[in-house]
Amino acid sequence: MKIDPRPDLSLYLVTDRGSSRGRAAADIVREAVAGGVTCVQLRDKHSPTRELIAEARRLMALLRPAGIPLIINDRLDVALAVQADGVHLGQQDMDIADARLLAGPAMIIGISVESLADAVRAEHQGADYLGISPVFATPTKTDTAAPLGLEGVARIRRAVALPLVGIGGIKADNAAAVIAAGADGVAVVSAIVAADCPRTAAAELKGRIAQAREGRMI
Repeated sequence: MKIDPRPDLSLYLVTDRGSSRGRAAADIVREAVAGGVTCVQLRDKHSPTRELIAEARRLMALLRPAGIPLIINDRLDVALAVQADGVHLGQQDMDIADARLLAGPAMIIGISVESLADAVRAEHQGADYLGISPVFATPTKTDTAAPLGLEGVARIRRAVALPLVGIGGIKADNAAAVIAAGADGVAVVSAIVAADCPRTAAAELKGRIAQAREGRMI
């Protein structure tokens, strides 16, 4: 199935081996998609390149038939090797212009932003969406800036037109507030990856997001 060039980023799952409780990423992703996940990012900072490519291909086999995009964290080479739908880059990763030169116009390029200035610059440079990081404090990533909070999300929303995905400390009880502040979606790690039932956790988050969107439209 062809991926929409403007994918649904409303419930964005980021994989994390350390939070998976020994379960395979493919099993967690399969259940999460059944619960309503709309986009998946493979994030693995430690596996050798060949192992990472193999993992990406396993996820592609699950996601492509469902029309759900697979985004690769940091590793444009891996994204190109498996023909993934996109790559997600941090502030210290490859420059957007260089990534676009290698990836071509069709690949989705997401950028992590930690400030209003980062967001404005990424939009100007041609990013397809922005990951606002972190919204709240999170133990999953220890190399991030101070939390931006809901007002930080709202401030960035007022400044840029790109799709915004909030990440960092997001779970069922605060996801709606992030959407209400102006985000188009929420990215979660442990809220789904570490859940007893990833499908149930995803479905609960999906419901909270839908309610928040309805409220914002009133």
